[in-house]
Amino acid sequence: MNYFCHKYNDSSTNKKEACMKTKAKLIASLRIWVVIYPSITLFLYLFGEKLSVLPLYQRTLLLTLSLVPWVVFIGMPVVDSIIRLISPQNDKS
Repeated sequence: MNYFCHKYNDSSTNKKEACMKTKAKLIASLRIWVVIYPSITLFLYLFGEKLSVLPLYQRTLLLTLSLVPWVVFIGMPVVDSIIRLISPQNDKS
């Protein structure tokens, strides 16, 4: 039985659907984290010292202005393609 769905072993479809939504959200969170963590770390490694003279709100603005598009348009698509390459194909024929 799936770890996330162990308490939903009855026949209620609503509970099973809720369980699948929770599992999907957890997986999505992990995928995003895999992109965000190294991106923030690299950004701060490269620019942290130079940006340290700015107030926190300006550093945060610059960080988010550069990393949100990176994550949305480059990071997540790359992670999704890697996942598609390594995950088994669902052959429904």
